[in-house]
Amino acid sequence: MTVTTQGRTITGATVENFAGVSGDFNHLHTDAEAMAESDFGERIAHGALVFSVMTGLLWQSRSEAERDAVVAFYGVDRLRFRAPTFVGDTVHVELEVVEKTERDHPVGNGVITYDAEVLNQDDDVVLSCQLRSLVV
Repeated sequence: MTVTTQGRTITGATVENFAGVSGDFNHLHTDAEAMAESDFGERIAHGALVFSVMTGLLWQSRSEAERDAVVAFYGVDRLRFRAPTFVGDTVHVELEVVEKTERDHPVGNGVITYDAEVLNQDDDVVLSCQLRSLVV
């Protein structure tokens, strides 16, 4: 099974709000003047923000039945930030189920493993990882 989500544009407000929530006010994300002189040329989004947007886009793309089957986010492996995400970029997620395993767990019956990639409007991969969901 594969899924491609809708896109979401990363705005300046998105980055600023995430800085406030996370407490990460690193100049890479918050100082446009300093970043104009950097190799990036402009502010970049927090990697953790891009990861969070990914999980939100995936949740929004699920049917009610799929949402009901998910007990919990079970983990992430091989997380890599492969390219910067800039203010104004529109990202989407491409997801593929790569493994299903039964699991003896008090509230879940198994774990689904997915390969996930976040791509920008130019189809550049900006984040890749392997996600796991505990399901009934």
